[in-house]
Amino acid sequence: MTTRARRDVGCPAGGNRFDPVIFDCDGVLVDSEHLAGRTEAEILSALDAITVPSCVASSGSHDRMRSTLGTTGLLERFDGRIFSVDDVWRGKPAPDVSLFAAERMGASPDRCAVVEDSVSGVTVGLAADMAVVAFAGGVTRADVLAIDDAVVFGDMQDLPSRLGPT
Repeated sequence: MTTRARRDVGCPAGGNRFDPVIFDCDGVLVDSEHLAGRTEAEILSALDAITVPSCVASSGSHDRMRSTLGTTGLLERFDGRIFSVDDVWRGKPAPDVSLFAAERMGASPDRCAVVEDSVSGVTVGLAADMAVVAFAGGVTRADVLAIDDAVVFGDMQDLPSRLGPT
């Protein structure tokens, strides 16, 4: 893997840095390790504070995401903006699902931010030439997610500031 200069994920004067924010599902929006029909309150407040368009792109199937997002009350929030490995030829580690999500959201990859929580997810976002914001508040440690120009954070309440003014 080549080392690239750290990408500024802040907002330029007078505009949003990102057109859409693309969320991974399992581990970022849904704590699949401890799924008990609840969504972390801090995730709902990190989502409410993000005013640019957002979507979900996952290596999970549509059926699985409908189930997990439905169980946690997030399905309606992302209705019509849920993209799955079912939609593309190749799953992770290929960037196809993230690139598909950007295309469907009408955005250039370099105008997208992806929120991931795994090494494969960070690698996918970087391969898609998207800004990567890596959530280290789950199973994967921050030092492991600090790949190339990924911006790592550990508390979902910090996500809006990591994306810059929205």
